[in-house]
Amino acid sequence: MRFELASVPGTAERPNEDWASLSLPATGQGGSLVVLDGVTPPRGGDGCVHGVPWFTSHLGGALLELSGSRRDMPLSEVLALSIRRTADTHRESCDLSHARTPQATVVAVRWDGESVEHLVLSDSTLLLESPNGVVHAVLDDRLDRIPREVLRSVSATDALRNQDGGFFTAAADPGVAARAVTGTTPRGDVRAVAALTDGASRWTDLFSEGSWAELMGLLRKEGPHGLVGRVRALETADAGRGGGKRWKIHDDATAVYAEFQDPVGPPGA
Repeated sequence: MRFELASVPGTAERPNEDWASLSLPATGQGGSLVVLDGVTPPRGGDGCVHGVPWFTSHLGGALLELSGSRRDMPLSEVLALSIRRTADTHRESCDLSHARTPQATVVAVRWDGESVEHLVLSDSTLLLESPNGVVHAVLDDRLDRIPREVLRSVSATDALRNQDGGFFTAAADPGVAARAVTGTTPRGDVRAVAALTDGASRWTDLFSEGSWAELMGLLRKEGPHGLVGRVRALETADAGRGGGKRWKIHDDATAVYAEFQDPVGPPGA
């Protein structure tokens, strides 16, 4: 199997708020990967003394551990328990009722010899590639449905966070896990997967450099570091033209690429 990961901060002045990791059991059968994109709060605070990187590392660690140790739970339940555990670690010191309490988008994938299970919450992207090269993008597009002029208002955006008619992220309420986009695909129907924060998916969904299938081909050829490098070049060129394509010149960018071996093969293959 082939696994590659890249996570690059948007600027040197701020810590990377993305988090990504993967795990493979000692048996060599199956595995899990998790990618989080921490939501940068606007000025004015978020009621938490720890900050977004602390939150994403705690939530990501819980998600990765539980996705492996609680294979009896669907990923939506794993996410709910992970959110609850993370909230419990700072419930006494922080205001978890604050609309901007630390939060993150989520992509989680778990596989074994029979199936590939996935979960997507908010605007990170999961790509599933079939053995014949067809790429399916798993997207939670609720944030995209909100007009940009609404999102430019902090108060209007706060009113839509984790609310019906708005958008959902992993924050302090385990109930949002039920809002995630989930599914299961037969293992033999998946050749490779890619998980991307929106800082990496810009190559396709912002700059329109190629389709999701072409992005998957780029990952296979150049790896996640190659993709992020191309995104950075596009961002720099866009900034030189006045920056009409994005709100941030550079965003934290994370990509995980996993290429599976044939599930049907001789022992030890």
